Amino acid sequence: MVSIYSCVECGADLNLRNSQLFPPDFYFEAGNKGTLSFAAIDETKFRFQKEDKLIPFFETVNYWGIQRKRTKIKCISCGHLVGNIYDDGPPLTDSPGQMHMGPSQVIPRAPRYRLKIKALKIISET
Repeated sequence: MVSIYSCVECGADLNLRNSQLFPPDFYFEAGNKGTLSFAAIDETKFRFQKEDKLIPFFETVNYWGIQRKRTKIKCISCGHLVGNIYDDGPPLTDSPGQMHMGPSQVIPRAPRYRLKIKALKIISET
């Protein structure tokens, strides 16, 4: 079965492939609720906007909050926000992690393209 993914605002074909989808039960730190996660996308169909946000709150004197770095993915035709890029994909190396205790944030990770289901029009064809 082949699915055609297009922008819900302007109807532009986003050229996304089912073969690039991560399985729905694949674990990510940022969660999967209401999104589809792709390993790769056609970058000519999107515009990217870097976002660096600091959410301040204070637990201790030396703790200033959470810094979130991500990239917004927007439709190139209409500029509608369709998702974000996160760096919590599978490890880029075959390393089992620090001291062989599983993956770590120290290991460089592949980008994960997380697209909102509400921002996509999905048509399935057999």
